[in-house]
Amino acid sequence: MFPRINSQRGNQKSQPAREPGTRGARTADSLLTLVNPAVAQEFSGQQWQEMRRIVNLAMGKPSPKIVDLNFTVDLIISRFYFRLLVGEDTRHKNRRQQSTGSRIGNLIAAVGLIIALNVVVSVSVVVIGYLVKSAIGVDLMPGHWRDWVMNRI
Repeated sequence: MFPRINSQRGNQKSQPAREPGTRGARTADSLLTLVNPAVAQEFSGQQWQEMRRIVNLAMGKPSPKIVDLNFTVDLIISRFYFRLLVGEDTRHKNRRQQSTGSRIGNLIAAVGLIIALNVVVSVSVVVIGYLVKSAIGVDLMPGHWRDWVMNRI
């Protein structure tokens, strides 16, 4: 059985400061201390070595990130945490490679998201600019658009 975790906020102990990107300084040994003591006594030295090796392989190594953006959005009812990480993929390369169709689909989705984000930002800038212009009282073209178009035709 897994050890019970105390989830009450009032009983939390202060954690020592950790270096950025260390994921709480988790090591194979710190994770293996969570093994039930009754089960841990039954392991031989060779079994512990193999468990440490497997846990170290599963944990992976942190890699430097080009972008590490963290921010929190506080709403009235809840709070959301956003994190954007951009860096080199250092995961194990023995994973199943993506098919060509999957790569094309991912490319189309990424381009679609970039275009959609561009449209949203552009429309927001135009609307905010229009609202600021109207609030200041600047009239770029006297009359209405229809009058201006009809006079040009």
